Amino acid sequence: MYLEVNNISKYFDKKPILKNLSFSLQKGEILSFVGDSGAGKTTFLNCLSGLDKIESGKIVLDGIVLNNESNFVEPQKRDVGLVFQDYPLFPHLNLKQNILFNLKGFDQVEFDRLIEVSKLDSLLEKYPHQLSGGEKQRASIVRAILRKPKLLLLDEPFNNLDKNIKSQIINEILQTIKKYEITTILVTHDTNNLFHYSDKILIFKAATLQQFDSPVNTYCNPSNCYCAELMGDLNKVIIDNITYYLRPENVKLVKKSKYPVVINASVFNKSIYKIKGKLFDNDLMFNSSKHLDAGETIYIDFNQKDLINFKKECEGYFEN
Repeated sequence: MYLEVNNISKYFDKKPILKNLSFSLQKGEILSFVGDSGAGKTTFLNCLSGLDKIESGKIVLDGIVLNNESNFVEPQKRDVGLVFQDYPLFPHLNLKQNILFNLKGFDQVEFDRLIEVSKLDSLLEKYPHQLSGGEKQRASIVRAILRKPKLLLLDEPFNNLDKNIKSQIINEILQTIKKYEITTILVTHDTNNLFHYSDKILIFKAATLQQFDSPVNTYCNPSNCYCAELMGDLNKVIIDNITYYLRPENVKLVKKSKYPVVINASVFNKSIYKIKGKLFDNDLMFNSSKHLDAGETIYIDFNQKDLINFKKECEGYFEN
């Protein structure tokens, strides 16, 4: 494995921030690190970059031990790129000078391409105080990618991007990361786009890894109720006194079944209608290609394999 994180722990004032965290990545893989705000995601990046030391465990990158009980490699010697949420730029340098600062050599063609796809080409002579938050954020990302680090750490890197160009810029940047085979960890609390660009997803809560898996398994086979809810909407379905959960897209409209649904609302959303209704005593959400009238009774069905059943410790979780 290219990156190995083995049983690392980190404490602040005796409170665990990271507890026995382990996972590994191949070269060039993109990992999305997901969890609640304040869950320790930024602390984790600081440990990987060398801004914080771990209490126990081991971090290995490209065969080199970065940190264990007896070894600690200084941040400047790790070949790790880190893009913070607050995109620090030197105020006395213009945008181009900031991006190229202390870079001994660079490919002009790649520089021009990165500047173009990040839509910074008209801003190169401007200074940080003349730029928006999104423009500074894009510049920080370009600066990190251009150095082609062994490991790239992105802390909420797309928060301030303009909605009109956000998807395009994210796609272009991540394609470039893939082209360079830069192993990347992207910390985020936004799960909307994870499935498009992640090779792996790591879900984190209460200082502990909850699930580390492919996007498909994380969504379709969540390891617990927290992971399930974090990854998307769920419907509660009771069959033979057993409680199951079902993703809205797995609900099928049929002519007749033993599952009648009374429609409450039908809202158009781009190419589909978002439907809300009642299945017996439980709320139900699903998608439909056509409008359904409030008060109308329809019938739904589903495949047994799409039902998710959680352990007893999840009982009551979705009612909170």
